[in-house]
Amino acid sequence: MDQTKRQPRRMGWRFVFLALLLAVVISGLVRSLWLDVYYIPSESMEPVLADGDRILVSRTDFHTEPIRRGDIVVFDGRGSFAPLNSGKGPLLDSVATAGQWLGLAGSDTTYVKRVIGLPGDTVVCCDTQGEITVNSEALDEPYLFDGDRPSTQVFSAVVPEGRLWLLGDHRSASADSRSLLGAPGGGMVPKDRVIGRPVQIVWPLDRFAAVPRPPAAGSTTEDGQ
Repeated sequence: MDQTKRQPRRMGWRFVFLALLLAVVISGLVRSLWLDVYYIPSESMEPVLADGDRILVSRTDFHTEPIRRGDIVVFDGRGSFAPLNSGKGPLLDSVATAGQWLGLAGSDTTYVKRVIGLPGDTVVCCDTQGEITVNSEALDEPYLFDGDRPSTQVFSAVVPEGRLWLLGDHRSASADSRSLLGAPGGGMVPKDRVIGRPVQIVWPLDRFAAVPRPPAAGSTTEDGQ
């Protein structure tokens, strides 16, 4: 009689344990293969991404479409942005995985910035109107933080094959490729270090919104909206 009473209880705990284990495995697969959540800890990408935002990042967008000029990217900065942030100038601000804020392992070498220069581009600041130029054409930057200039730092950079030139949208509050011009690699990030593209702000709820992409060549609409 005792055994018949205890067996369902043991089976119940096994079921709960297996269900939790399966949920963890599925969550790990989703995060490693398709989607992950990151926390924005600074103002460097305002107004699109604000301090305190949680963003959903797609790991697969750039598998089917190439990275465009104007895309926001989350990337592994080891060998380009990190650990070079210990040098002169303001610290480069990393983004954290949600796991870091839940007491799990996180990363302090992951960053979020906007692509300004693609491989082969010549990026210069600034022309006579104070605009950044790419291949001698002024860059239209509607995403810039209100009141910020495109850059107060003069620079000229040719982006090598397989690399990206990246800047924050809140230029006066962003340490980015400009901050690493004299460092090895010149602050240019290898394309294969890109983790993914922010697709959605998921928290706080009053900022819940899709993160737009720049229009593709020949397109008049923005993806992701």
